[in-house]
Amino acid sequence: MQFSVTHRDPGSSARAATLTLAHGTVHTPVFMPVATRAAIRALPFFALEQMDFEIILSNTYHLYIRPGTEVLKNAGGLHKFMNWQRPVLTDSGGFQVFSLSDLCKVREHGVEFRSHLDGSKHLFTPESVLEIQRVIGSDIMMLLDQCVEYPAAEKKAKDACARTVAWAKESRAHYETFDKDAQAAFAIVQGSTFPHLRKACAEELVELDFPGYAIGGLSVGESKSEYLEISELAAALLPQEKPRYMMGVGSPAEIVESVAHGVDMFDCVMPTRIARNGTLYTSAGRINIRNAAFENDFTPLDVNCGCFVCRNYSKSYLRHIYRAGEIAALTYNTWHNLYFMKSMMNEIREAICAGNFEATRKKYRELF
Repeated sequence: MQFSVTHRDPGSSARAATLTLAHGTVHTPVFMPVATRAAIRALPFFALEQMDFEIILSNTYHLYIRPGTEVLKNAGGLHKFMNWQRPVLTDSGGFQVFSLSDLCKVREHGVEFRSHLDGSKHLFTPESVLEIQRVIGSDIMMLLDQCVEYPAAEKKAKDACARTVAWAKESRAHYETFDKDAQAAFAIVQGSTFPHLRKACAEELVELDFPGYAIGGLSVGESKSEYLEISELAAALLPQEKPRYMMGVGSPAEIVESVAHGVDMFDCVMPTRIARNGTLYTSAGRINIRNAAFENDFTPLDVNCGCFVCRNYSKSYLRHIYRAGEIAALTYNTWHNLYFMKSMMNEIREAICAGNFEATRKKYRELF
């Protein structure tokens, strides 16, 4: 993996960079669509290729549970299995395990859990999570960490940080057995909304010298002011010469603010999830395509958008097929929202390179 910052915004910590991975080059800031189970819900991969997405995210927990590592190994890895030849990042599955808290038990050596499908018992350790991702063949692997809910008691957040650091140390030793040109490993900074815990966690993880770093445990219910405070603090604690990844953040307003704090990478299911519920991003802000006001509106969804959907269909038609329960409605809505995200990230990157990021930041802050 190679990471090179090409432009810096003079008025903030925003930067544009290139991230060279085994399966291609990624231009940052970047938003990664989420293909949790090796598929984008309601959208074929060729649409992502047409939109020129350079990297996507898949989930280690879900791929481990189904189809399983044996199938992925026999397929020759995830890229061949799903016929996606560009870079893939896989999260560790830790967040999914902890979100099923009634099915898991945290131990010092890892996490014991039951499958949400059949109740079978499993164990994730720092080493086993990396081994699963070795089989997957992801360009970027995330370490096993412990994410706490919001709000969390300080003692619980502190213990989770200590466990995250301890597991990162085990992961660092095991990562030495990997082909580092083929797979990069990122550590995850935890600490909930406690600045001193974030600082302590970041400092210990940075000492381990991983190829990249992520900020986890945000956008889980905290206030906007808390998100902005921790986002800025955590990003500033991470190395300038390495990529910074904000996990699970997909709101345009939150993304643009984190870019201003120096974050390079983002992912979230939100743009695709709200699309399936009829909520769409446009150059005039959010709209809900179910609204009765669109019944006889034969104009494009967004006159400023160049996506396949906006070039071919009216708001009236999109409302009709959504209300009729047509599967195509989910495809078209998802297509548009992801195109919006890609266009927004392109605009943000171009603004940083041109030295006028602040105007773009203000625009998205006001719209969303």
